[in-house]
Amino acid sequence: MSGKHAHRRADPSQAATGVSAGHVSVLLEEAVAALNLREDGIYVDATFGRGGHSRAILARLGPNGGLIALDRDPAAVAVGEAMDDARFRMVHAPFSEVDVALREAGVAEVDGVLFDLGVSSPQLDEAERGFSFRFDAPLDMRMDTSRGMTAAEWLNQAPAEEIARVVRDYGEERFARQVARAIVEARTVAPLASTRQLAQVVAGAVRTRERGQDPATRTFQAVRIFINRELEEIEQALPRAAVSLKTGGRLVVISFHSLEDRLVKRFMRKESEGEQVPLEIPLPASALRGGCLRLIGNKVKPSERESSANPRARSATMRVAERTEVPWSS
Repeated sequence: MSGKHAHRRADPSQAATGVSAGHVSVLLEEAVAALNLREDGIYVDATFGRGGHSRAILARLGPNGGLIALDRDPAAVAVGEAMDDARFRMVHAPFSEVDVALREAGVAEVDGVLFDLGVSSPQLDEAERGFSFRFDAPLDMRMDTSRGMTAAEWLNQAPAEEIARVVRDYGEERFARQVARAIVEARTVAPLASTRQLAQVVAGAVRTRERGQDPATRTFQAVRIFINRELEEIEQALPRAAVSLKTGGRLVVISFHSLEDRLVKRFMRKESEGEQVPLEIPLPASALRGGCLRLIGNKVKPSERESSANPRARSATMRVAERTEVPWSS
């Protein structure tokens, strides 16, 4: 499996560590172990980022193994395309298109799929991306900067009701209405164009601060999730990934906030329960279709050591499921 436009060999010192350009992959060893890797298996890293998980997977694969990685961030894709490894293929696409990527690669089934959801550390740390209120930068927030509406474009034209709904539902902000009103009022004076402007407007609308948290945190999260359709992407991607698994193949998902984890938990539980019928219908268990997935262990949280070394890891949750022999029916 050849990488697209590969032209530089990856640094072998980073291969097994998951460390790349200052980015440390969360739950690295736990995620790779959860995939239950076979040396000759074919795997998908659906959220390449800066390649930490991909490098760790490749370090454990044999010469006949393969890895397909997806990312919609052009900066991440550039990192992947620079990896010179015949077993690796980089695809510029959102993870909801995992089935398309596999079809175009001529792969019918895979042995495991890994999702590391949410925004990556490089995206947060690069001021020009507009993800963080820590920097004064253009209000962009797009993961794929080559397409779609920016946060500024949406915030400067959306009705107050829509802004309030997004901030409430995706940011779980109790002052969502006040935030929306403040944004609409501010843009009548001057269009919102920078992260600092938005953070200041929100700070004036959020009446109480959560300890240790900037008042703009929830609003920035909400706008980012909305602009990138992150929850819709997850809902589309999970079944498309699961149906591509071989019997015994693993689905491994790392999420970073409750909205993501709720979707993952609900999906895995539903697909592990199998066919359900009303209690009043007397059917033996053998007559019911079993679940297409089997839950593997309980949710996994980062260790105290990892959380101390990397504070962004604290909110991470990993869930794992394994494909059964039951035909997919969803």
